[in-house]
Amino acid sequence: MDIKEARKNVIEQQIRPWGGLNVRANQALSDIPRENFVPEEYQKLVFADIEIPLNESDKMLSPKIEGRILDSLNLQGNEDILEVGTGSGYLTSVLSKLANSVTSVEIEQDLYLKAKQSIEKLKLNNTTLINDTFICSNFKEEQFDSIIISTALPKIDDDLKKLLKVGGKLFVVLGSKNKMHATLITRETELLWNSKSLFETHLEFMKGHEPPIKFSF
Repeated sequence: MDIKEARKNVIEQQIRPWGGLNVRANQALSDIPRENFVPEEYQKLVFADIEIPLNESDKMLSPKIEGRILDSLNLQGNEDILEVGTGSGYLTSVLSKLANSVTSVEIEQDLYLKAKQSIEKLKLNNTTLINDTFICSNFKEEQFDSIIISTALPKIDDDLKKLLKVGGKLFVVLGSKNKMHATLITRETELLWNSKSLFETHLEFMKGHEPPIKFSF
């Protein structure tokens, strides 16, 4: 496999046709070696348009979703970013190329350790990885220019929105098991947030935030 050609094809055949048109972001997606973050048994699927399994329950985001996330945030290089769900660490690494700093939280220790190792090999020194359950109150003294939630939520809490600086943007997938929308939330003022639905998609719910099961009789 010609790795450089394969990376180029991902941009041209998956990301750009699906709305990932940010040139700077696409360059970062291409520059970071995605293959370094994919488990050995899935190396043949590195550039496939799928969510590659990382363990029994967690998956990498597909390339086109990653492209749309970055396109919607339109990072300029001076942002401080919070990522909830490090996963493989690939998107974390891409973000580090596009922003001032990245703080990424991962609940699963095995994923945290693997991501930490992969990121350290790339010598990215503006990333901070945290192995813990994500709790808004742990960041109450901080605010971020951009927040990315890499799993789905049934709804967005006010405490999470308050972690945004004024002018900041939050990407999250919201909805029910049967219908979800990628959503961009922008903090317009101290007291006003604007929400925009971007596209339909489906992700697994954040652990501990699954909607209650409804029974019908």
